[in-house]
Amino acid sequence: MSGPQIAILGGGIGGLATAAFLHKAGVSATVYEQAPALQEVGAGLVVAPNIVRLLRRLGVLDELTHRAVRLDAGWEFRRWQDGQVLSVEDLRDRCAELYGEHTYTAHRAHLLDAVKSAVPQSGVLLGKRCVRYRQHDGRAELTFEDGEVVRPDFVIAADGIHSVVRRALVDAIPPSFSGISAYRALVDAEKVSDFARRPAQTLWIGPGRHLVHYPISSGKLVNLVAFAPAGDYSVESWNAMATVEEFLGEFDGWDSRLLDLIRAANTPGRWALLDREPLETWTDGTSVLLGDAAHPMFPFFGQGAAQAIEDAAVLATLISDEPQDLEVVALRYERIRLPRTTRLQRVSHGRSSINHLADGPEQVARDRSFNLIDPLVENAWIYGYDAEADARRPRVVE
Repeated sequence: MSGPQIAILGGGIGGLATAAFLHKAGVSATVYEQAPALQEVGAGLVVAPNIVRLLRRLGVLDELTHRAVRLDAGWEFRRWQDGQVLSVEDLRDRCAELYGEHTYTAHRAHLLDAVKSAVPQSGVLLGKRCVRYRQHDGRAELTFEDGEVVRPDFVIAADGIHSVVRRALVDAIPPSFSGISAYRALVDAEKVSDFARRPAQTLWIGPGRHLVHYPISSGKLVNLVAFAPAGDYSVESWNAMATVEEFLGEFDGWDSRLLDLIRAANTPGRWALLDREPLETWTDGTSVLLGDAAHPMFPFFGQGAAQAIEDAAVLATLISDEPQDLEVVALRYERIRLPRTTRLQRVSHGRSSINHLADGPEQVARDRSFNLIDPLVENAWIYGYDAEADARRPRVVE
């Protein structure tokens, strides 16, 4: 290992993926994680082809898939009252035909474990909370809670929406309240019907709300995530909890299969969706933002973790190709990644209004439109994207 001194703030999926891609390219980096252990908060996620191909190249796909579920069906939209199927995509065969990879669902912790397996343990420092970032004498300076100060050649801030580097780069504009809150829960697969155990990503849509479920953890668990009006609830934390009764109350009158699934859930989490406008810049000299620190997005396209891994692959490719010109690397990284993630932020934001239409003429027109488009093809710009190839596509930096 050789090259510049690189500091990665945050040992989540994005930070560890960056360290893993750099290690694969022969570039060392140090990950600073504030928690005492590497762990992922949350539950399930969809691992789409744009990420599967990167995990395969990283050499960790098998580590993930033996604990994941390969989907046969995806974007299975169902009507809230009776479960009428409005649209469904064939992922068992057609996804690989179109994009060369399958689609999986997994527990976030299992994805983190897979990525972590490609990172040397010696390169990860735990209990290191960064409390100050600044530029000093033309170089980034990081101060940690324990008093240590480091001045690396390159800083990658993968430390989430409350990133200390993001706060230094962006004026303190508070996020706006979206009016939506999310619920999440895991259900023991032995407690649910065969319907919920199918290898399918199912989305129930109705007035003001929608709910998604799919199996994870080799089919041992079913992941639930739902979105409903927030009222005066404004807590933005994945550690905040709700009750099953509160969760059920949001879907009163919906299909009984859905209610049975909620009743079988463990204690659900609940958090408010806060709205943040896309940033205009992610860079400060040789410091860059990555993942949620750069582009927090609503989860309606299931691309949050995916975009962090794409960021990681692009950035590692650029650093390994141009280790002597890190300011140019930072600018190229921003130029490549910012337009794509901004587009995803925008379309994810707009999806809630479509999913949550009240019954009526607009809802009828929406339901009919499902038969007019093929989401698997329409979203080729997401699933067919190759982050490493994009990083090596010739560009001119002004």
